[in-house]
Amino acid sequence: MKAAVLASGDGAKLQGILDAVYFGELPGFELVAVISPEKDAYVMQRALNANIPAYVVDPDLFPTMTTHSMAVANKLKDMDVELVILADYDVPLGVIPYQFKNRIIGTCPRLCPAFEDCEGDVCAAVLARGCRVTGATSFFADGDGGVGCIIDQKAVAVRDGDTAESLRRRVTEEAEWTLLTEAVKLFSAGRLAVRGNRLVRQ
Repeated sequence: MKAAVLASGDGAKLQGILDAVYFGELPGFELVAVISPEKDAYVMQRALNANIPAYVVDPDLFPTMTTHSMAVANKLKDMDVELVILADYDVPLGVIPYQFKNRIIGTCPRLCPAFEDCEGDVCAAVLARGCRVTGATSFFADGDGGVGCIIDQKAVAVRDGDTAESLRRRVTEEAEWTLLTEAVKLFSAGRLAVRGNRLVRQ
């Protein structure tokens, strides 16, 4: 199973996949590339440290976001990628979900559909509402690159004294890393399928 990660920022979610690969937790899985829109993002350094080919596809070099997404999709197809993993990729996916339908897996730091209209920091919103439990969701991306078919969810308790930063870190490390790795493992083993809008585990 050849896979590529689309990533931005510091690469915290990518690190979870890199660790799983290093410790042999993903049999039959090959990470062939990390693609980012940012040449100076730390996610690129994480990839290089793990000897994973890292590529920059800069949106500023394309006339529209659609042509940018076409360039990314063509890069993925040139490498015979079978699974696309989202790791805080912060540009629109454009045509990619249509060319890799039900083959794009990501996570988000909330228990969908809770806080689905939140436009800012979800963990800050969770604290502002006084929630006692939050968590994360793994999913197949829909046609807009958002949360489509839900794969799994994991709860994380909100602690007294939590800040948005401390809560965000625990949600990432305790929930998103686990969910993303498990979803990739199941997909690589041919155990995930989508029927209509629902997940079927085989």
